[in-house]
Amino acid sequence: MTSRIAHRLSLAIDRDVLHAGVVALAACVLSAGLVYLGYLVHVWRVARRAPCEPEQGECVLLFGKNAPRGRIDRDFAARLDRTVWLWQRAPRRSLVLLGGGARGERSEAEIARDALYERGLARHVPLRLESQSRDTLQNLRNARALLGDGVRTRVTLLSNRYHLARCALFARQLGFDWELCAAEATLPPGPATWWRIAGEAAYVCWIDVGTRWARLLRHQRMLARVT
Repeated sequence: MTSRIAHRLSLAIDRDVLHAGVVALAACVLSAGLVYLGYLVHVWRVARRAPCEPEQGECVLLFGKNAPRGRIDRDFAARLDRTVWLWQRAPRRSLVLLGGGARGERSEAEIARDALYERGLARHVPLRLESQSRDTLQNLRNARALLGDGVRTRVTLLSNRYHLARCALFARQLGFDWELCAAEATLPPGPATWWRIAGEAAYVCWIDVGTRWARLLRHQRMLARVT
């Protein structure tokens, strides 16, 4: 079993995660699917409308992606290409590379660093690596700790379009001042994109409904998981 699968299984059997999942599922069932449909439209709108160039952010948070044995897929490559394009167009103050990895292998952040250099990113660009996280929430929580007081400045969340609604949700819950930057110029057409958007909508629904429920109950342990 890979460490990635083990991490997902540990989340799947966590009682607070299950609690939130049951509440979100109940909301979707009792609304005849309208709650899920609302999140589906939201994720699609964010994916379609996200800009490709940040307006104010001086610190870019580049989300890593699973790259077994260092193999970079098309989605990860798009994130890397967009990052290089941003720096060639208008250098930012700093760049934080996010993502851990399996024990004994390079982290997603390290793979991103090497790939950015191969794509022509200047070696003097100020890079910081966050190499311990295994999911989007951990990405941002660890980035918040890494930035310290710098988290009060606006950060740019750079990822694939289908992933941006999740990034925005967690950034808002963790107290970031944020803006989005899409890796792709436009939302790619086709069933693969819609499949990813459908999955992201389910995830965002799970987290957002669960968080609202925890706030209603004043359930501090559940809230501590996502804030």
